[in-house]
Amino acid sequence: MKIALIGYGKMGKAIETIAVAKGHTIALKIDIDNAADLNPENVKNIDVAIEFTGPHSAVNNLYRCFELGIPVVCGSTGWLAAWDEVKKKCEEKNGTLIYASNYSIGVNLFFEINKLLAKLMNNYPDYDVSMKEIHHTAKKDAPSGTAITLAEQVIEALNRKKGWELGDQESHENKIAIIAERIDPAPGTHHVLYRSSIDDIEIIHTAHNRTGFAGGALKAAEFAVGKKGIFSMKEVLGL
Repeated sequence: MKIALIGYGKMGKAIETIAVAKGHTIALKIDIDNAADLNPENVKNIDVAIEFTGPHSAVNNLYRCFELGIPVVCGSTGWLAAWDEVKKKCEEKNGTLIYASNYSIGVNLFFEINKLLAKLMNNYPDYDVSMKEIHHTAKKDAPSGTAITLAEQVIEALNRKKGWELGDQESHENKIAIIAERIDPAPGTHHVLYRSSIDDIEIIHTAHNRTGFAGGALKAAEFAVGKKGIFSMKEVLGL
């Protein structure tokens, strides 16, 4: 598989290491200094693009991949206000997009546990729910895309919560408080806590390094080749 890496920071380099070890080829590396190299001539033999940049550039990168006819796996977060437009553009161009707020296989299993726990807790209003996420200081968005996904899953299942808010306190009224801490060199920890006057129930996912994220993104890229449409890690992992 010939891969274009769009974004050659820490995640891009971690993906490169795993991809090469599995026999794939990194045929194109795009970063801030050579964005113009993402052009028809350079993508002739590209099978899939993996995009990890930031909220300021992700949407334009996705549009460019759709225009060029390249399946794209996107790991950038903080841009979902444009989701409807991106979805429409992908469909118009008969493109292929896999998006996840987190590509770690462990995190995606954690998502399923989170949904199940929220459904169970819907009938127990004495428990209030709050969240905390910890990432490295270079992370650009807060709360993390993973924390937002967790919150949205809880909101869908828990009738007493209608939204979330970034804060440094426990949840109140009908919103889930998300505490975002930035501490180096943490690659990512997420807590979901249900608290009552009697006891606490808490689930936690802690990433030890970027290998899990990179491996999941590569698995998504392998899945994307030869397909058309919009997919998530649920389809990639068969959950």
